[in-house]
Amino acid sequence: MKLLVANRGEIAVRVLRAARELGAPTVAVYSDADRDALHVRLADEAVHLGPTPPAESYLNAGRLLAAAAATGATHLHPGYGFLSENADFARAVLAAGLCWVGPSPAAIATMGDKAAARRAMAAVGVPVVPGTESPDVATLTAMGFPLVVKAVAGGGGRGMRVVREASGLEEALAGAAREALAAFGDGRLYAESLIEPARHIEVQVLGDQSGQVIALGARECSVQRRSQKLLEESPAPGLDTAALAAMEAAAVRGARSVGYVGAGTVEFLLAPTGAFYFLEMNTRIQVEHGVTELVTGIDLVAAQLRIAEGARVPEPPIARGHAIEARICAEDVAGGFLPSPGQLLRFRLPAGPGVRVDSGFEEGDPVPDAYDSLLCKVLVHAEDRNAAIARLSRALSELDIAGVPTTAPLLARVLASGEFAAGTIHTRWLEPFAAGLQPNPDAVEAIAAGWAFANAGGAGTPSCAAMATATPWQSLGSWR
Repeated sequence: MKLLVANRGEIAVRVLRAARELGAPTVAVYSDADRDALHVRLADEAVHLGPTPPAESYLNAGRLLAAAAATGATHLHPGYGFLSENADFARAVLAAGLCWVGPSPAAIATMGDKAAARRAMAAVGVPVVPGTESPDVATLTAMGFPLVVKAVAGGGGRGMRVVREASGLEEALAGAAREALAAFGDGRLYAESLIEPARHIEVQVLGDQSGQVIALGARECSVQRRSQKLLEESPAPGLDTAALAAMEAAAVRGARSVGYVGAGTVEFLLAPTGAFYFLEMNTRIQVEHGVTELVTGIDLVAAQLRIAEGARVPEPPIARGHAIEARICAEDVAGGFLPSPGQLLRFRLPAGPGVRVDSGFEEGDPVPDAYDSLLCKVLVHAEDRNAAIARLSRALSELDIAGVPTTAPLLARVLASGEFAAGTIHTRWLEPFAAGLQPNPDAVEAIAAGWAFANAGGAGTPSCAAMATATPWQSLGSWR
């Protein structure tokens, strides 16, 4: 095996390290913005993706395949985001004679089409939210409110609109279709009844080429802003044995029905009644996979690589302890989670027993404006949830980042809140909680410095109003 990692940042670093532990030579790819990035420094070889704009470099399938051919790579791991859930790219990788480290193109295509995924899950008895694939005004009015309009090809909260009354329906449909077309090249929509307040619970699955699929427990992912996660934990608090077993069985049934191979995640909404409903399936490794690794002891990335080589899934282990992950993003929380490129003048990470940090950055590195705002993930593992909360709180207090504002102070406040301790949060809980924060003058100064850094040689630093309407990471989207 010689592995090309078709990605950047912390996930590229994560995959490269797993491959190295398996003894496989590695190839990194990089854009102009990532010429000196950590993943480039760690790989055995690195290939420049050419003079395309940085935001497009990792989306250039032809150049990725050319890099694989030039270096003699035999396997390609897509990471998450970018082309990881693009069925056409998976087909092209296979057609080029490479081993695709992921599920089949057919499984990606089915689960990537949200309407087709709903049909596939319903066909094998997985509960789906009541809804329609014909979201016209008359049909939705008859369906009743509140409801949510979603992009068929969507993800990350883009192409999604909540509608609470008939007067906003036409505008929501038009706006969601425009956003979906711009983001995904596909303006098709579907609609579902709105489940609120709801928890976001997901089940990690692993499948192999023999048709075996196992579930590796549930993760709680309800701490979100703009439908994008900031804090995840496993096991999901307050989920009893019967509920977990039902969710795991549904996830396995759904994954097996599409012949799923590799690591994937089946996501559910959990209603206050205890009923759960299929939300979507992510046909790739998740950002938050590490919390499952900590409680199960299974290296999911290594498992992906072994399964791609024909290995069987392991026996499901007994989960031990509790793990929590905090996503530390370069964003100004008080400014509406405004992305904040800049330079990491100081980047000192926590350590100690039960603490793990995954990052694609080191001190002194630039934080480009062309990509997702994730700087690092701080993960902890402890004997129970209370101990894990205390350990993560301690770890965040030791995190020392200067040069860009981050989500770390907000997540420290979340961990200290009574609602989080009680496990009573839901997917719409965080933004009102964060709304009470006052703007931080240091954060505003850091954002201005970051934009000056990102636009060096240009017309100067834009105003806050201009930045709010020109957020590069918002236009690219974040990985869920």
